[in-house]
Amino acid sequence: MGQVSAHSSIVVATAPEKVLAALTDYETVRPRILSEQYLDYKVVEGGQGDGTVVQWTLKATEKRSRNVESTVTVDGNVITEKDANSSLVTTWTVAPNGAGTTVTTLTQWKGATGIGGFFERTFAPKGLQSIQKKVLDNLKRELG
Repeated sequence: MGQVSAHSSIVVATAPEKVLAALTDYETVRPRILSEQYLDYKVVEGGQGDGTVVQWTLKATEKRSRNVESTVTVDGNVITEKDANSSLVTTWTVAPNGAGTTVTTLTQWKGATGIGGFFERTFAPKGLQSIQKKVLDNLKRELG
């Protein structure tokens, strides 16, 4: 199995602490910024920052979906969401950038082997980057 990853970044004209507060608000902000590929989103535990547990179905394509149950950890300006159902890990990094903030999201997982793994490593990152871009654009709009 090979490691598969996809990452996207955006610069927002908002202070890092406000961006971090928005990203770690899984009750109010997160549902508003998720793209249409996130179905049945719900908070299972917590809702604010470290220790939060959230569930959703990620509909990556018409034929591919994944049930995700992520536990959140927050370490400084890095938010990590680890899926209990797979090797999927998403990190959000919030870094000062002049008068604003750079937000980077990185999703990684252990991919399939063989020909299926080849196609997954080739096509899945592009599809996931498209989803990430929508979420980041929604975050930027949310932060105004």
